[in-house]
Amino acid sequence: MKTLRQLLKEGEQRLLENQIENGTMEARYLLEYICDLNWAQYLLQADTEADPQEERRYMEAVERRCTHYPLQYILGTAGFMGLEFMVNEAVLIPRQDTEILVETVLKEADIPGGKLLDMCTGSGCILISLMVLGRYGRGVGVDVSEDALRVARMNGIFNRENWEKNGRGANDILWLQSDLFEEVNGRFDVIVSNPPYIPAAVIETLMPEVREYEPRQALLGADEGLEFYKKIAEAAKEYLNPEGWLFFEIGCEQAEAVSEILSENGFREIHTVRDLAGLDRVVYGRR
Repeated sequence: MKTLRQLLKEGEQRLLENQIENGTMEARYLLEYICDLNWAQYLLQADTEADPQEERRYMEAVERRCTHYPLQYILGTAGFMGLEFMVNEAVLIPRQDTEILVETVLKEADIPGGKLLDMCTGSGCILISLMVLGRYGRGVGVDVSEDALRVARMNGIFNRENWEKNGRGANDILWLQSDLFEEVNGRFDVIVSNPPYIPAAVIETLMPEVREYEPRQALLGADEGLEFYKKIAEAAKEYLNPEGWLFFEIGCEQAEAVSEILSENGFREIHTVRDLAGLDRVVYGRR
C-alpha cells in the first residue's frame, strides 16, 4: 500500500519521464481530482494510505496523460475568464489566448441589452463569458457540430449560478446547429468568432495534445487558414445592425490578411490586438 505522498511522487515521475512539461503540477491536479481533495487536505493526509481504488484510478489517469492525452479532457473541465467550463473531445480546450478576444469585445462593444452572435461556438466559453461578464441582452451560439452544442448547452447549465448573479438565466442564449449562417435569422449588434484557422501544412507541427486529440474540424482552415474569415466576413454584413461589430481571433501571422478581408467587405475602424506574448491575436472592425 502506498501513502498519498508516495502515490503523488510516482505520478510525478511517470509524467516527467514522458516529457509532460508541467508534470509536477499536473500530478497534483490529477491526485486532487481522483481523490476528491484540495491541496490543504492533501498536506494533512499525505502520509495516510491511499484508497486502493483511488490508487488504481490515479495511475490509470497518469498513464493516460503520459500519452499526451490532454489534462483538461481527463479532468472534464477547463478554466476560462474566471469561470469553469466542461470539455470533452467534441470541443477545443479553452485557452488563455482566447481571453484576449473576450476582453477586447467587452472593452469595445459591451452594448447594454445588445444582441450577440458567437459563430463556431464550440464549448460556448466565449459566448457564456460575454453574457456573464457583459451587459448583453441576448446571445446566439452557432456550431455545425451537434456534439459541440451538447457541451455548450451543458455549460450554460453548469454556469447557472453565474448567470443568476447578473439577474439573468441560461435561457438568454439560443444554441443553434448551423453550417455558418444557413439557419441564422435576425440581426446582431456584435458577431464574434474563433473559427478554424490552422493551415493544413501547420497541423502536423502542433503539439501532440492538440494534433492528436482536439477536434480537427475545429482547427483546420483551408485556403491558408483564411477560408472561414472570408465566408463569415462576407455573410456578416447581412446579419449585423448598422454600426455593428465583427471580432475575430486569428493566428499570429494572419492579422494583415484578415484586416484586408474585413476592408474588402466594407468594414471600417479595423484594429489588431496583441496577446500577452506580443503576438497578433484579434482583428475587429465595424460595419
